[in-house]
Amino acid sequence: MPSLKSLRNRIASVKATRKITKAQQMVAASKFRRALDAALAARPYAEKMGRVIASLAGGMKDNPDASPLLRGTGKDDVHLLIVATADRGLCGAFNTNIVRLAKQQIEELQARGKKVLLYTVGRKGREQLRRQYGALIVESTDFAGIKRVGFANAQAVGSRVLTMFAEGKFDVATVVYSRFRSVISQVPTAQQLIPAPVEEKAADDAVVYDYEPDEKEILADLLPRNVSVQIFHALLENGAGEFGAKMTAMDGATRNAGEVIDKLTLVYNRTRQAQITKELIEIISGAEAL
Repeated sequence: MPSLKSLRNRIASVKATRKITKAQQMVAASKFRRALDAALAARPYAEKMGRVIASLAGGMKDNPDASPLLRGTGKDDVHLLIVATADRGLCGAFNTNIVRLAKQQIEELQARGKKVLLYTVGRKGREQLRRQYGALIVESTDFAGIKRVGFANAQAVGSRVLTMFAEGKFDVATVVYSRFRSVISQVPTAQQLIPAPVEEKAADDAVVYDYEPDEKEILADLLPRNVSVQIFHALLENGAGEFGAKMTAMDGATRNAGEVIDKLTLVYNRTRQAQITKELIEIISGAEAL
């Protein structure tokens, strides 16, 4: 049976842990609303950008003069996976779920005989993936020292991706991130960036417009920008999901710590009572012996 001193130390330790998890929950809650507002504000822009490109690209995809960002390289041999995760932990299975989807994508592509390259955005994704797929990581970026991720940070990642594509290092690029659904639900998502996906139905049903300048010139400007916009959208979705998951995880940890404290306190009281009873019996036995 543990001593009273060890029980007191354990109770004090769990109480200190509970204070930390409660503070983490409050910090995550204070940051969550701002992150959620940013993610929700970016969704319409990113989705509209995709629809505009689908409308413009309907008749340009098979055009030999179309941008390679639209029609691709003509090959499907090398795939770049941009795995976007958080830089910090204490958010439950948030990062693990994204990495799990990335690993599934890697295994599926390799099973089809494709070469896979990894661009990790976020420290946690890099740490998890380099254990098994370290040789596939060609680029890595994290924002651990940045308080608020802005479009300039996403643009830097997008510019590097475009440079790699121009150098012929890959044929298809896909971003893997977690789409925010609710505080307790984030959905790991894989979204193709290059070549830009064109939904045939969206292109067929789109209203026909006359553009000035023509579609080719507009796409030449929109397609590179779309890569950065979609990466920025993924980072914002990750931000909202991270803080939502952290709120849930820290709330659960705080409640679990409270339950552990209650159990340890009960054991402490019973142990103390048993010790007092034993001492009383020894005193009474000694008095009767006299």
